[in-house]
Amino acid sequence: MILATMGLTSDEQKAVEQFRVDVVTPSMDKLVILDFWAEWCGPCKQLTPILEKVATDYADKGVVLAKVNVDENKFIAAQFQVRSIPTVYAIFQGQPVADLSPARTEPQLKQMLDQLLEKLPIVVSDAAPDLAAQIAPLIDAGDELLEHNGAEQAYGLFTDAIAIAPEHPGALSGIIRALAALGRQEEAQAIFDSLSDDLRSDAALAKAGSVLSIAAAAVAPDELEALKSSVDAAPDDHGKRLELANALMAAGERDAAAESLLHIIAADRDWNEGTAKARLLEIFSMIGLEDPWVAATRRKLSAILFG
Repeated sequence: MILATMGLTSDEQKAVEQFRVDVVTPSMDKLVILDFWAEWCGPCKQLTPILEKVATDYADKGVVLAKVNVDENKFIAAQFQVRSIPTVYAIFQGQPVADLSPARTEPQLKQMLDQLLEKLPIVVSDAAPDLAAQIAPLIDAGDELLEHNGAEQAYGLFTDAIAIAPEHPGALSGIIRALAALGRQEEAQAIFDSLSDDLRSDAALAKAGSVLSIAAAAVAPDELEALKSSVDAAPDDHGKRLELANALMAAGERDAAAESLLHIIAADRDWNEGTAKARLLEIFSMIGLEDPWVAATRRKLSAILFG
């Protein structure tokens, strides 16, 4: 079952994200027992110990238990068309593969699971997983999507990567950049601010920090035009030109942004402790030093500094 987040409310988006973490990602290589329950449901409370015991007994066979409180997660319950509780599904690779609701005793549940496990390609390994290797394809695909305006799909991939390795710098950087691309700057900034200093110093997360810094400089189109007029009227106002450069970069006009920064550097390379040069170098690092545009702009910078 694929749950997209486009067009959903903030609460629904959070519910979908949590569902991906708790259910979809584990179900890629395990069988997830998904239990829909509520605090007021007597039969649910009777069934819970049975589900927990069976999940524990079958853990070495690749079975895990996930629970959804229908009162707190109405959106998720609605997607599964839950009409009564307890409702219990078996989920594999993101899809319901069996309705386990009729099983109300331990023997009944184990019998149904045994039948499913005979048919499903669940691989149980005692070897410690190489988490970096597992998420590398997710991060690479997410980065590719971000470069081609696929932020929504990239967000889903980075979410899956974080579910596997919650503190991986590349995965964290990806989800921050994807959120920024989706216009969800506050969420992206909150994630970035919650990270330790050590994590924020990682190159991948420094890149995400640059993306957030540039996104924060975004202005409405009419304000951007007003900034351009202000700079035209006062060409020696480096502070105003720097503001324009940041707004241009946020608007995707990187040629014009670079020209504004190069103008400041050419006029006074040490202005404001070299702020313009530092900003340009930050942009280079964010885009990637191997990028042709970066290479061409670096040559312009070198011509100013050493010409």
